Amino acid sequence: MSAGEQPAAYRPERPLLDLAEWIADPVEPAAFPETILRWRNDRAAATVGLSGLSDEDWVRHFARFEPLPGTLPGPLALRYHGHQFRIYNPELGDGRGFTFAQMRAGDGRLLELGTKGSGTTPWSRTADGRLTLKGAVRELLATEMLKALGVNTSKTFSIVETGEELWRGDEPSPTRSAVLVRLSHGHIRIGSFQRLAALEEADHMAALVEYCLAQFPGQLPPVGVPGREEPAVILMHQVVERLADLAASWMVAGFVHGVLNTDNMNVTGESFDYGPWRFLPAWNPGFTAAYFDHAGLYAFGRQPEALYWNCGQLAVALRTLVDSAPLLAALERFGPLYMENVRRRWLWRLGVASRGEERDAALVAACEAAMADSGEVPDLFFHRHRFGAHAQGELAEAFAGYNPVAGSRPWPDGEEPPSLVIDEVEPLWSTIAKQDQWTPLWEAVERIRAFGELLGAPPMAASHVPED
Repeated sequence: MSAGEQPAAYRPERPLLDLAEWIADPVEPAAFPETILRWRNDRAAATVGLSGLSDEDWVRHFARFEPLPGTLPGPLALRYHGHQFRIYNPELGDGRGFTFAQMRAGDGRLLELGTKGSGTTPWSRTADGRLTLKGAVRELLATEMLKALGVNTSKTFSIVETGEELWRGDEPSPTRSAVLVRLSHGHIRIGSFQRLAALEEADHMAALVEYCLAQFPGQLPPVGVPGREEPAVILMHQVVERLADLAASWMVAGFVHGVLNTDNMNVTGESFDYGPWRFLPAWNPGFTAAYFDHAGLYAFGRQPEALYWNCGQLAVALRTLVDSAPLLAALERFGPLYMENVRRRWLWRLGVASRGEERDAALVAACEAAMADSGEVPDLFFHRHRFGAHAQGELAEAFAGYNPVAGSRPWPDGEEPPSLVIDEVEPLWSTIAKQDQWTPLWEAVERIRAFGELLGAPPMAASHVPED
């Protein structure tokens, strides 16, 4: 458990108010007919001093959205633009959510509580501002599994069922409703910068850059790169480092996000906003999660390309402040950083220590080839071959000389690891939808958490520096 995940005192903050006049709109939460608490993440709540809330107070703050003391006085819906499937859309913004509170973690880093399904905003357009209960359950499962697999992800903090009937084209309807609260380090997106560039608001762009550098501290760019002292260039390097690592972590997890638009790219490098996600049933670079991704733009194997392209759009936006050359120099680091992070995260999941760049790259390639040939579910592949076990032929040769990381533990004999391929996810929802039976879901979450404990502390997310 990192310093930022240790129990901490409640330390409210509200630096977002310094930007709110030009980056957000005050909004009112929906008044729901019912509030049934379905999930409270006390492990996450402890990191911001909120685990001691009674269930009554929990619902009061995280379903009726009465402000927490000392932080934001009311909800703020963020404004942003974005490329959606590479088509620019200037009509975006928080359409069914808002930022509700800010506070400090035990390591001093900023954390925020944001919502999904909390009602309409000025950016809802024709939508109802609501979230289905199934969508909330799926987000809980995704965030818990990704955290266990070492991905830098938002945490599902709270789910409250809200007693409305919703009609959706991609779910049997009417379906049940919920409001979800997520915990993350921030909600500033690449699309936030795109909006300011489109509006030619250079002063606000500079202020947003300074805000991100102050509130999401990261590493300075490498010595000798052009523009190293420029705030916009520093931020560009940090976002490239973070998103290259995020892309690598998704690939090692066998995860397909599904909707990698620039408005879904958090400059903190956190994975968030889970819609049509899937985990791979087999190693297939062409596998897509979203039924509407007809061209496969955001297919599994194209996710690194998508995040690289999105970083390029950040560079375009930051040209409002600096010349292109230092921004492009930062962008050129994406590929090598991605490969470096794939290697370190792949070896972590296998539980073996590095033997150097060349050998590690060969091991990754051999594993990919073996998975592609066998058609095995990646979760089972990593489980069977943890520490190099059960490897044969060319895969055994690639594992030769690799040793387990000190302190690594195997999964108990005879037990398969948890998996969230679609055939495992749908039955968990079906028992809720048909029987209102939640026990299988809670048991699945506990099993995923135990799996994460077994895998051990993941590699540190790229370009994050605790303040304390």
